[in-house]
Amino acid sequence: MESKWRNILTLLYTTMIVIHGVRAWTGEIHGRVVCDVCADSSIGPEDHVLEGAEVAVLCITKSGEVLNYQAFTNSRGIYRVAETMPESDRWDACLARSINSFHEHCKHILDGKSGVKFSYNHPSGHSHTVRPFVYRPASVPTFCI
Repeated sequence: MESKWRNILTLLYTTMIVIHGVRAWTGEIHGRVVCDVCADSSIGPEDHVLEGAEVAVLCITKSGEVLNYQAFTNSRGIYRVAETMPESDRWDACLARSINSFHEHCKHILDGKSGVKFSYNHPSGHSHTVRPFVYRPASVPTFCI
């Protein structure tokens, strides 16, 4: 009976060491999508966030795997992707790209630039904020002129 308990305790102890030895890493990327109503390249009271805008985030991990994420903005115009993985597989570099605004009047991405590349060197639990993706309307409203 004693050897049975010793075997069980040894197994539990070994399992705890193995589990404890694998370190998890958590990363987060977030940003905002905005409509620059007056197309003046500054955010003012006439501008608004775009709910439901689609953003793709591609990351390459330290081990060379490519991960593809898709996110949509919430009512505050914020998108967010997060992942927990082993420390050895953590994100190394990422590209965030606006896909579509789905907004009837604000569909043109500012200057045609839709991607932002960045290195991800944050420790676990810390996030990276991507500069806002800015869309403009096809025609500027008369109150802006």
